[in-house]
Amino acid sequence: MKKQIASGLLEIGAVKLNVKEPFVWASGIKSPVYSDNRLTLTAPLLRRQIEDGLASIVSTHYPEAEILIGTATAGIPHAAIVGHILDMPMGYVRMGAKDFKGKRIEGELKAGQKVVVVEDLISTAKSSLEVVEVLRSAGAEVLGMVSIFTYGMKKGIDNMASAGVKNVSLATLDDVVDVALEQNLIDESDKAKILAFRDNPTDNNWTTR
Repeated sequence: MKKQIASGLLEIGAVKLNVKEPFVWASGIKSPVYSDNRLTLTAPLLRRQIEDGLASIVSTHYPEAEILIGTATAGIPHAAIVGHILDMPMGYVRMGAKDFKGKRIEGELKAGQKVVVVEDLISTAKSSLEVVEVLRSAGAEVLGMVSIFTYGMKKGIDNMASAGVKNVSLATLDDVVDVALEQNLIDESDKAKILAFRDNPTDNNWTTR
């Protein structure tokens, strides 16, 4: 499943690898990886594989889950589709308060409900954990998170661990890199640079390795 999803993400350009001409983040960080999982919504075959995969993860790792909550905005459609497959309620957390009441949770969420957060992408996990905090403040029991793709950055792993949140992803950057190497999209030198970036994104020395 991991290789299948990783291959699909590469094929439609939802994840791109470019060591020679890295992508520049708003923070100024140079990255050999670019991810836009919104593209999966317009790729029906891959979309089906993703939703079935996420549904399987929820059923296997969080069998006691009572409601799915998507992250705004990219996690919302996936939470809706997986909720349909599993016949479960879903909602989402807004990026900002809706009105003067400060409401951020859309959909009915009852105190004590067991929640699984649906995310499309995890890097440092900062925005994902903000959603978890909103849900916990509302009295929900967050069982964990499911996601399409994760970079596997140490900072993200540490942040999730500190918050006591479990995440299960369909594919990781390591999976994508392995598939790209098998398909001759990159070579061993490229792989080393990409993984060096993953290990320390703020250090641009990976570009000179």
